[in-house]
Amino acid sequence: MPKTQSNDPAFDSSPRADSSRTPARSRLALSQLAHGSQVSEIRAMSTECARMGGINLAQGICDTPVPAVVEEAAIQAIRDGHNIYTRLDGISRLRNAIAAKQLRDYNLDYNPEGEILVSSGASGGFYATAMALLNPGDEVLLFEPFYGYHVSTLKALRIVPVFVPLAEAGSPVDSAFALDLAALRAAITPRTRALVLNTPANPSGKVFTLLELEAIAAVVLEHDLFLITDEIYEYFVYDGQRHISPATLPGMKERTIVLSGFSKTFSITGWRLGYVAADARWLGAIGDFHDLIYVCAPSALQHGAAAGLEQLPSSFYAALAADHESKRARIVAALRDAGLEPSVPAGAYYVLARAAHLPGKTAAEKARYLLAATGVASVAGSAFFRPGRGEDLLRFCFAKKDRDLDEACARLRRL
Repeated sequence: MPKTQSNDPAFDSSPRADSSRTPARSRLALSQLAHGSQVSEIRAMSTECARMGGINLAQGICDTPVPAVVEEAAIQAIRDGHNIYTRLDGISRLRNAIAAKQLRDYNLDYNPEGEILVSSGASGGFYATAMALLNPGDEVLLFEPFYGYHVSTLKALRIVPVFVPLAEAGSPVDSAFALDLAALRAAITPRTRALVLNTPANPSGKVFTLLELEAIAAVVLEHDLFLITDEIYEYFVYDGQRHISPATLPGMKERTIVLSGFSKTFSITGWRLGYVAADARWLGAIGDFHDLIYVCAPSALQHGAAAGLEQLPSSFYAALAADHESKRARIVAALRDAGLEPSVPAGAYYVLARAAHLPGKTAAEKARYLLAATGVASVAGSAFFRPGRGEDLLRFCFAKKDRDLDEACARLRRL
């Protein structure tokens, strides 16, 4: 026979309220990580700029024209029915094109079956890489100034970012943002597991030299570390500089995770297409985590990127660098005329400028003053440094259509 219902109030499932009980503390709460999260300063300034109808030099949107071959191939792929899931590592056509590109540009031989992953942006590739290779509590070295999404991703996975400052102008090291090898060595502890390198770098525009990369590689090999290298700005180099992938150095390919993509090169930041190139020992797990989070990169858009890699000539990449070198010259001149002191970047498409004379105690206040005064949005330099640093700096993006960039320059000169 079934048991009769107990009269014990503890078993009373009726919805009646019992005012005699003390309400239990709710277990519904944000995570410990969420309590410390905040909107990135880049996003905050982009939102404020849109509200005011200003010119957004804050976010690296890259709104220059998309190459016709890339655009048309993506549209045709949609019409051809390429609108369902791909393999977790992407379509074979694009993986083969990426492998051919790496061999052509850097003499790096990757097997498209097992060593190339098409990712949801380079950021998605970085997230999956960190999940696959790093444990909570591990320490990861990053050069400062750093890209904030690298830092935030590590923190989200309970991995500890450790900052290694690059030399500032006037320091004993010869030039601004030069590698300080002593600082790098001093940052290593028994918990250090990897080093993140961004070259050409956001926000500084630094292009690491061969000598610097060789010194970094020696440290990585000595301490048996992973090297995670973000090379998304690989084609944006100026003044005769050249991008060197650290995976090309002796003994480095098997421990280097190369992250890059098409957002900047093809001006398709909203497509979210990147890739990871790595030894097969690591790529399987990276792909598994990418599948768990993103399933796959956008299907039809992969065909557009593949067409770009297959059909665009080397002259396209040379023209890309030359065009942005011209844009760089214009924004640097305008910043100088506005009384801001720019650090001329060797690569990428950002300029860090000193803005000590602008009203405001913090870089965020200075950026908001500049937006209100000129209608030009920048990013607080403090977004790329540890607390207390970068408060006199603002970052400007110059990957804009010429008419918008020239209007921004005119407005800055009126400052």
